[in-house]
Amino acid sequence: QVQLVESGGGVVQAGNSLRLSCVASGRTLNNFVMAWFRQAPGKEREFVGLSSWSGGVTRYADSATGRFTISRDNAKNTVFLQMNNLTPEDTAVYYCAAGIGSERTIGYEYWGQGTQVTVFS
Repeated sequence: QVQLVESGGGVVQAGNSLRLSCVASGRTLNNFVMAWFRQAPGKEREFVGLSSWSGGVTRYADSATGRFTISRDNAKNTVFLQMNNLTPEDTAVYYCAAGIGSERTIGYEYWGQGTQVTVFS
């Protein structure tokens, strides 16, 4: 089993930044891809970005490219999502996930509980 716990969400004004954290525990994560998804009210959960745990390969959704960055601290089993220049359209619950890697939710076996991000104009 893998347990994922997100933190760092909050309420910010448009144009500002937030950094989300996801602490992982349980099985070794060396073979897992770590990803961030988000879900806004009334919408499906959507891909934000992913990073291979040990290879440093990253990929982002078009909406995140240039504004969001995924990084990790392997020693602390932690993955970060740095979000800059936030807009109200980024308002959502953000989820951390671990799995085989995909831009679809089906590619992830383990999920955190989510952290709320609210951006006001």
